[in-house]
Amino acid sequence: MKTIDVSRITQAIREMCIEANHFLSEDMQEKLQTAAQEEKAPLGKQILEQLQENLRIAGEDRIPICQDTGMAVVFLEVGQDVHFEGGLLEDAVNEGVRQGYREGYLRKSVVRDPLERENTGDNTPAIIHYSIVAGEQVKITVAPKGFGSENMSRVFMLKPADGIEGVKNAVLTAVKRPGPTPVPPWW
Repeated sequence: MKTIDVSRITQAIREMCIEANHFLSEDMQEKLQTAAQEEKAPLGKQILEQLQENLRIAGEDRIPICQDTGMAVVFLEVGQDVHFEGGLLEDAVNEGVRQGYREGYLRKSVVRDPLERENTGDNTPAIIHYSIVAGEQVKITVAPKGFGSENMSRVFMLKPADGIEGVKNAVLTAVKRPGPTPVPPWW
């Protein structure tokens, strides 16, 4: 049985919130660079190059890649042979988000109640997904979910007979209608 103090979880999530909003993963940077090199349209090439410049500035100046730093979505894979001490795991996760968004100067966008629209001021609570796995390890993934794409989301009710073509048409409709208004998700 491995024992982990929840303060280590808080610290890891704090750092991950900041990192995820200031840097793009290496594989995504490579894909962006490849896309810029292969783009034929001058405007498309210019936009892709501007995105690369934005990434460079964000990394050098330690500022967020985007002003929409989103809601923290945390995925925890917890080994069944792990014991946490020093507090509740959920509280530790939310404290990490609170610290990360405050110390990383990230925009706090989460509201306490969807009808009252009162901002929590610290971007909590996080959305937390738990998976219990074999072993005595803990794997944490933090994925900030920007709200730009949420603002233009759609719901479609498809019949089983619609099949894959129905799914494709629904996705294309959801993307085409709002056009360039929403910010697309990066992940």
